[in-house]
Amino acid sequence: MTKIEWILCPVCGNKTRNQIREDTVLLNFPLYCPKCKQETLIEAKKFQITVIEDFSKNEIIRKGENNADG
Repeated sequence: MTKIEWILCPVCGNKTRNQIREDTVLLNFPLYCPKCKQETLIEAKKFQITVIEDFSKNEIIRKGENNADG
């Protein structure tokens, strides 16, 4: 039987709503934590979670803003 684990929030350490299996590979996955309301970009392979960057620290550029094309 394949082992399944919950993904823990890298900010607060609580369980998220996502689970991964041993063979799961995630690249640039936006992980949302319902408790601390943070979204973090992660990668996962063989139960090893790596934080790529924190969405809350980035500016969001809306479509059409700062567009030189018109």
